[in-house]
Amino acid sequence: MSVQKVKEYLKNFGRDGQVREFPVSSATVELAAKALDVEPARIAKTLSFHGNGANGCILVVTAGDTKIDNAKFKKKFGFKAKMLGANEVSVLTGHEIGGVCPFANPEHAATFLDISLQRFQTVFPAAGSSNSAIELTCQELMMLSQAVEWIDVCKTAESFHNDRPLLAK
Repeated sequence: MSVQKVKEYLKNFGRDGQVREFPVSSATVELAAKALDVEPARIAKTLSFHGNGANGCILVVTAGDTKIDNAKFKKKFGFKAKMLGANEVSVLTGHEIGGVCPFANPEHAATFLDISLQRFQTVFPAAGSSNSAIELTCQELMMLSQAVEWIDVCKTAESFHNDRPLLAK
Protein backbone atom coordinates (compact mmCIF):
# COMPACT_ATOMS: atom_id res chain seq x y z
CA MET A 1 0.00 0.00 0.00
CA SER A 2 1.33 3.41 -0.99
CA VAL A 3 0.58 5.15 2.33
CA GLN A 4 2.88 2.64 4.04
CA LYS A 5 5.61 3.43 1.50
CA VAL A 6 5.17 7.16 2.23
CA LYS A 7 5.29 6.56 5.99
CA GLU A 8 8.52 4.58 5.58
CA TYR A 9 9.96 7.41 3.48
CA LEU A 10 8.88 10.07 6.02
CA LYS A 11 10.33 7.97 8.86
CA ASN A 12 13.78 9.02 7.58
CA PHE A 13 12.82 12.57 8.60
CA GLY A 14 11.00 11.62 11.82
CA ARG A 15 7.66 12.64 10.28
CA ASP A 16 5.90 9.30 9.71
CA GLY A 17 3.76 9.75 12.82
CA GLN A 18 2.28 12.97 11.44
CA VAL A 19 0.50 11.33 8.51
CA ARG A 20 -3.23 11.64 9.04
CA GLU A 21 -5.52 8.88 7.78
CA PHE A 22 -9.25 9.50 7.47
CA PRO A 23 -12.28 7.20 7.57
CA VAL A 24 -13.53 9.09 4.49
CA SER A 25 -12.02 9.81 1.08
CA SER A 26 -9.67 12.75 0.61
CA ALA A 27 -9.06 11.94 -3.06
CA THR A 28 -10.13 15.34 -4.40
CA VAL A 29 -9.39 18.88 -3.24
CA GLU A 30 -12.95 19.28 -2.01
CA LEU A 31 -13.02 15.96 -0.13
CA ALA A 32 -9.60 16.59 1.43
CA ALA A 33 -10.63 20.09 2.55
CA LYS A 34 -13.76 18.65 4.14
CA ALA A 35 -11.86 15.81 5.87
CA LEU A 36 -9.30 18.30 7.24
CA ASP A 37 -11.78 21.14 7.87
CA VAL A 38 -9.63 23.66 5.96
CA GLU A 39 -10.19 25.88 2.94
CA PRO A 40 -9.69 24.03 -0.37
CA ALA A 41 -6.86 26.35 -1.46
CA ARG A 42 -4.64 24.89 1.32
CA ILE A 43 -4.82 21.41 -0.18
CA ALA A 44 -1.52 20.82 -1.99
CA LYS A 45 -2.68 18.85 -5.00
CA THR A 46 -0.08 16.89 -6.95
CA LEU A 47 -0.67 16.90 -10.69
CA SER A 48 1.15 14.36 -12.85
CA PHE A 49 2.34 15.09 -16.38
CA HIS A 50 4.36 13.34 -19.04
CA GLY A 51 7.99 14.37 -18.91
CA ASN A 52 10.42 14.76 -21.75
CA GLY A 53 11.84 11.23 -21.48
CA ALA A 54 10.16 7.98 -22.48
CA ASN A 55 9.47 6.83 -18.91
CA GLY A 56 9.67 10.11 -17.03
CA CYS A 57 7.02 12.24 -15.45
CA ILE A 58 6.73 15.67 -13.91
CA LEU A 59 4.85 16.20 -10.67
CA VAL A 60 3.61 19.73 -10.02
CA VAL A 61 2.36 20.42 -6.50
CA THR A 62 0.03 23.40 -6.46
CA ALA A 63 -2.60 25.07 -4.32
CA GLY A 64 -6.06 23.55 -4.47
CA ASP A 65 -7.63 26.63 -6.04
CA THR A 66 -5.36 26.85 -9.09
CA LYS A 67 -5.19 25.39 -12.57
CA ILE A 68 -2.21 24.81 -14.83
CA ASP A 69 -1.54 27.70 -17.19
CA ASN A 70 -0.60 25.92 -20.41
CA ALA A 71 1.48 28.83 -21.74
CA LYS A 72 3.49 29.08 -18.49
CA PHE A 73 4.00 25.30 -18.42
CA LYS A 74 5.26 25.25 -22.00
CA LYS A 75 7.58 28.20 -21.35
CA LYS A 76 9.03 26.47 -18.26
CA PHE A 77 9.41 22.93 -19.61
CA GLY A 78 9.65 23.47 -23.38
CA PHE A 79 6.69 21.25 -24.28
CA LYS A 80 2.93 21.18 -23.93
CA ALA A 81 1.41 19.98 -20.64
CA LYS A 82 -0.04 16.49 -21.06
CA MET A 83 -1.43 14.83 -17.97
CA LEU A 84 -0.77 11.14 -17.36
CA GLY A 85 -3.56 8.78 -18.35
CA ALA A 86 -5.36 6.79 -15.65
CA ASN A 87 -3.44 3.62 -16.60
CA GLU A 88 -0.08 5.44 -16.35
CA VAL A 89 -0.42 7.19 -12.99
CA SER A 90 0.54 4.38 -10.60
CA VAL A 91 3.27 3.09 -12.93
CA LEU A 92 4.98 6.47 -13.32
CA THR A 93 4.33 8.02 -9.89
CA GLY A 94 4.26 4.99 -7.61
CA HIS A 95 0.87 6.08 -6.25
CA GLU A 96 -2.75 5.44 -7.19
CA ILE A 97 -5.08 8.20 -8.41
CA GLY A 98 -6.34 10.14 -5.38
CA GLY A 99 -3.15 9.46 -3.43
CA VAL A 100 -0.52 10.89 -5.79
CA CYS A 101 1.86 12.89 -3.65
CA PRO A 102 5.37 14.35 -3.73
CA PHE A 103 6.88 11.66 -1.48
CA ALA A 104 8.50 8.27 -2.14
CA ASN A 105 8.28 8.64 -5.92
CA PRO A 106 10.42 6.77 -8.45
CA GLU A 107 13.66 8.42 -9.63
CA HIS A 108 12.15 9.27 -13.02
CA ALA A 109 9.48 11.45 -11.37
CA ALA A 110 10.71 15.03 -10.94
CA THR A 111 8.78 17.12 -8.40
CA PHE A 112 8.24 20.87 -8.73
CA LEU A 113 6.38 23.16 -6.32
CA ASP A 114 4.19 25.96 -7.65
CA ILE A 115 4.49 29.36 -5.97
CA SER A 116 0.72 29.38 -5.41
CA LEU A 117 1.41 27.41 -2.20
CA GLN A 118 3.65 30.10 -0.71
CA ARG A 119 0.74 32.26 0.45
CA PHE A 120 -0.04 29.76 3.24
CA GLN A 121 1.75 29.02 6.53
CA THR A 122 0.98 25.32 6.10
CA VAL A 123 -0.45 23.15 3.33
CA PHE A 124 -1.78 19.59 3.14
CA PRO A 125 -0.41 17.25 0.46
CA ALA A 126 -1.70 13.69 0.16
CA ALA A 127 0.39 10.98 1.77
CA GLY A 128 0.10 8.11 -0.68
CA SER A 129 -3.54 7.07 -0.41
CA SER A 130 -6.98 8.45 -1.19
CA ASN A 131 -7.64 9.01 2.51
CA SER A 132 -4.43 10.49 3.89
CA ALA A 133 -2.59 13.79 4.21
CA ILE A 134 0.16 15.51 6.15
CA GLU A 135 0.38 19.14 7.25
CA LEU A 136 3.65 20.86 6.28
CA THR A 137 5.12 24.32 5.97
CA CYS A 138 6.27 25.24 2.47
CA GLN A 139 9.89 24.85 3.61
CA GLU A 140 9.15 21.37 4.96
CA LEU A 141 7.34 20.47 1.75
CA MET A 142 10.36 21.56 -0.29
CA MET A 143 12.74 19.50 1.87
CA LEU A 144 10.60 16.38 2.27
CA SER A 145 9.54 16.24 -1.37
CA GLN A 146 13.10 16.82 -2.57
CA ALA A 147 11.55 19.14 -5.15
CA VAL A 148 13.71 20.47 -7.96
CA GLU A 149 12.58 24.07 -7.47
CA TRP A 150 9.74 26.53 -6.95
CA ILE A 151 8.06 27.39 -10.26
CA ASP A 152 5.22 29.57 -11.55
CA VAL A 153 3.04 27.49 -13.91
CA CYS A 154 -0.48 28.09 -12.58
CA LYS A 155 -3.26 30.58 -12.83
CA THR A 156 -5.16 31.50 -9.72
CA ALA A 157 -8.86 31.00 -9.14
CA GLU A 158 -9.43 34.71 -9.79
CA SER A 159 -7.63 34.61 -13.14
CA PHE A 160 -9.33 31.50 -14.47
CA HIS A 161 -12.74 32.80 -13.39
CA ASN A 162 -11.96 36.11 -15.10
CA ASP A 163 -11.06 34.22 -18.31
CA ARG A 164 -14.67 33.17 -18.73
CA PRO A 165 -16.82 35.46 -20.89
CA LEU A 166 -19.68 37.17 -19.12
CA LEU A 167 -23.13 35.93 -20.05
CA ALA A 168 -25.42 38.52 -21.57
CA LYS A 169 -28.44 39.38 -19.46
